[in-house]
Amino acid sequence: MASSKTGAVVTGPRFILASASPRRRQLLEQIGFPPDEILPADIDETEAPGELPRVLAGRLAAEKAAVIAGAHPGAVVLGSDTVVAVGRRILPKTETREEAAACLDLLSGRAHRVFTGIAVAGPGEGVLRQRIVETRVKVKQLSAQERAAYLDCGEWAGKAGGYGIQGGFSAFIIQIVGSYSAVVGLPLYETANLLSAALGRSVNFGSSK
Repeated sequence: MASSKTGAVVTGPRFILASASPRRRQLLEQIGFPPDEILPADIDETEAPGELPRVLAGRLAAEKAAVIAGAHPGAVVLGSDTVVAVGRRILPKTETREEAAACLDLLSGRAHRVFTGIAVAGPGEGVLRQRIVETRVKVKQLSAQERAAYLDCGEWAGKAGGYGIQGGFSAFIIQIVGSYSAVVGLPLYETANLLSAALGRSVNFGSSK
């Protein structure tokens, strides 16, 4: 339950975000759906042999929502996952400089696709609805100096494909076809629609936590 700046109270089931990402929380607040609680889902995110990037994004989003909803049957839970892919190759969430450098090699001078899966579960009904949004991102040809500077800044740590589009890497982006917010973490149009249906209310831009 959230209260608005006008003093009105928004009633309905408890809304849980199954992600620790501060970007996802900020995006939800931006469209008037601040989560009541944040409970990251601890699941195995390893892709299955031969699993396509789109399928992986959808499966992980659904599993995250289902895990948290199972422990909180009265709540509405949003799960999400972002997968960066060059062709059928899924890029990792980079944890080392070497992984980030390998991602830069694949991204430089070409287009790639970002798949963002969202799933809403509960209350007590499993996954209610799911969407997978595909965005095409084109990166400039990176010079050796640009690569070194980006790797030195450390912005790549823990990010799918080794970059966050809302950060300094945006200086290397030539074109985006699709949803910018999906690359950040949540496709806002689709997310708002799913949450409106699940929570039984429309967006409330005056809401705050």
